[in-house]
Amino acid sequence: MRQRPSSAPLSLRLADDGEAEVQARINTTPLVDVMLVLLIIFLITIPVATQSVPLPLPLERNTARDAQPDTVELAVAADGQMHWNAQRLAGRQDLAQRLTELLRRHPDAEVHIRGDRTARYALIGAAAWECRQAGVKRLHFVTDPAGAH
Repeated sequence: MRQRPSSAPLSLRLADDGEAEVQARINTTPLVDVMLVLLIIFLITIPVATQSVPLPLPLERNTARDAQPDTVELAVAADGQMHWNAQRLAGRQDLAQRLTELLRRHPDAEVHIRGDRTARYALIGAAAWECRQAGVKRLHFVTDPAGAH
């Protein structure tokens, strides 16, 4: 009987006459190992290969703004009532008149809208619309810092 190297993927089986015959089998263990390594490599490289459009993203700026003499604080309550620097407004017509007068005197005036957290978006949007219709160029929304409530 001949000796063969132990690394060959062959097995021996005894025949009926007592002679050993060689039977070839495929060893799938190295194939599975290679497939697992390839899978890990693909999982690692896919996020790196993801393409995106290079854009200059805005940087976060949160600086305290000093109120200028021509700055107006426009508060919108949850019920839709509006206040002009703590003075109650009669309605949207009153707001439009005051904005027109303000912009006639100070064309670069700022309007800071402070909306109640529970107010409907449409109420705050109506105030912003009136500001834009009047020609306000510097419109800001005042919010609480994160976690300040």
